[in-house]
Amino acid sequence: MKKALIAMACVAIAAAGALFLLYPGDDPGPPAAASTLTPQQLIERGAYLAKAGDCMACHTTRGGVAYAGGRALQTPFGKVLSPNITADRETGIGSWTADDFWRALHNGKSKDGRLLYPAVPYTNYTKVRREDSDALYAYFQSVPPHRQSNQPHALRFPYDQQIALAAWRALYFKPGVYQPAREKSVEWNRGAYLVQGLGHCSACHSSRTTLGGSDDGLSGGLIPVLGWYAPSLTSDAEAGLGDWDMAHIVELLQTGISPRATVFGPMAEVVRQSLQHMETGDVQAMAVYLKSLPAPAQAVKRPPRDTSERAKQQLALGAKLYAAQCASCHQDDGKGVPPGYPPLAGNRALTTESAVNAIRLVLNGGFAPGTKGNPRPYGMPPFGPVMDDAEVAAVVTYLRASWGNDAPAVSALEVNKYRSVPLE
Repeated sequence: MKKALIAMACVAIAAAGALFLLYPGDDPGPPAAASTLTPQQLIERGAYLAKAGDCMACHTTRGGVAYAGGRALQTPFGKVLSPNITADRETGIGSWTADDFWRALHNGKSKDGRLLYPAVPYTNYTKVRREDSDALYAYFQSVPPHRQSNQPHALRFPYDQQIALAAWRALYFKPGVYQPAREKSVEWNRGAYLVQGLGHCSACHSSRTTLGGSDDGLSGGLIPVLGWYAPSLTSDAEAGLGDWDMAHIVELLQTGISPRATVFGPMAEVVRQSLQHMETGDVQAMAVYLKSLPAPAQAVKRPPRDTSERAKQQLALGAKLYAAQCASCHQDDGKGVPPGYPPLAGNRALTTESAVNAIRLVLNGGFAPGTKGNPRPYGMPPFGPVMDDAEVAAVVTYLRASWGNDAPAVSALEVNKYRSVPLE
């Protein structure tokens, strides 16, 4: 079976390679224009945009030099190592021109012409305007040079071949700067530009094909390898914001907490390293755009609740464990004491079709990000060391079926699947 799949992949690559010969060259885009900003203002603007794009998250190892690269990004196809983007001329991008930088951001091509892997989310960054690209370039040229050679990626065949990447691009990538919607407000368009472009929200909040392609929607999906579910931002049954107060959306994005929810997992990193540093007007614009997204045409249909004796026993065990381990913080009625202890009643993070996030929170604990608006975040301790798989499954099942929550039960097998998944 494995050999057959490889053969099929090679055929597909060969066919797509032919398509690549017909694929148009780089979209040169608008030429660099003289900026009305002073050089220092341009650098400051670029520094702000680098925060908005959360560039440091991928281009800095834990405890390493900022932007010197080397962070391993795990994918279903192998490991991608982020490059050095300091101003070092030998190992970084100090010898790059503004056009070189634009080509990488907009077209996904390095200075030497090699195709970049979409672990660099150029499928989103292509929407960035040239003036913002030039500001980012000015900032990264100001980053102190640090000599650190880039390490080769560790990808399996045939994904380590440039022709395979060319095939992928022919299927899933079309360069193009964001075009404002004329019928929408300036604020809405600003939010759309940030969410679709530098924010690259669809990189996590969309489903993926077996080849890693995305429709750039925000309908939710399991983040490959990391094992976290990024909920739909359109469905009110998940993380859709249609019925949220605008102030609560802004508060959640800027601080990581709100009266209705708390962020955790990979999103906590996004809030800590990126969103909390953005201007309130920009976060407000993102909230306006996200709140306006249309809900799916059809609601998710839940299977009928299991009323067997075994299911009743699992719920009884879950209730007992909840009373002993959880109720002191989240209260007997599941309403919690927000924002420190978020409510569980009506909490959409518990009722998504996939229970992976709830399972991992019980196993490993949950921690909101430390932010300017929440400098001393509350945390939930891990219960994985003191509960076996069946007990964790019982607690999560109880949470998903209580206080008006209505989501399918969880099995011990599902819990075991995520017990050994790395935390990052």
